Amino acid sequence: MAKIYIDQGHNPQNPNAGAEANGYREQDLVYTIGVETAALLREAGQEVRLSRPTPDTQLGTSNASSLAARVNEANAWGADLFVSLHANASSLESAEGSEAYVFRRGGVAEALAEDILRELSFSTGIGSRGVFVRPTLYVLRRTQMPATLIELGFITNPAEAALMANEPFLYASGVANGILDYLFGS
Repeated sequence: MAKIYIDQGHNPQNPNAGAEANGYREQDLVYTIGVETAALLREAGQEVRLSRPTPDTQLGTSNASSLAARVNEANAWGADLFVSLHANASSLESAEGSEAYVFRRGGVAEALAEDILRELSFSTGIGSRGVFVRPTLYVLRRTQMPATLIELGFITNPAEAALMANEPFLYASGVANGILDYLFGS
């Protein structure tokens, strides 16, 4: 059994609230997808902790303390994996697809991110934009376990925003199956 920390990116309100577009809020979309992901992983026998166990859970009093609260909890718990869920945003309404960020190339986090993106694409039909290195992201550089930040889709793309809102189970299935593939092989 693995200990998996699912971070539903952002707080329900500032500080550290997420993007808004097409009548949706990032923090609400990823909250629901995270809860459903955790349920699927628990059904598969994994131990899961959520950064936001309730929709009103507020972490920290600033952006910095919000990010630190998530990372510190995962580190103190001794999580085996850290997966941060987000919805991307762009000034181009046509921007589409899922993507992942890791601290560096060639590590186990990159393999985890690739597995999640593959399964997300399979379950949602949304294309993968790939895995990118972003060592400046706090949740990637301060975690003590393999970590990835997943941009599930674009909240600024009307079709992707509606899919995240109306079919969160598709995203949860993709994330959970990607994690399980990483843990146990496909």
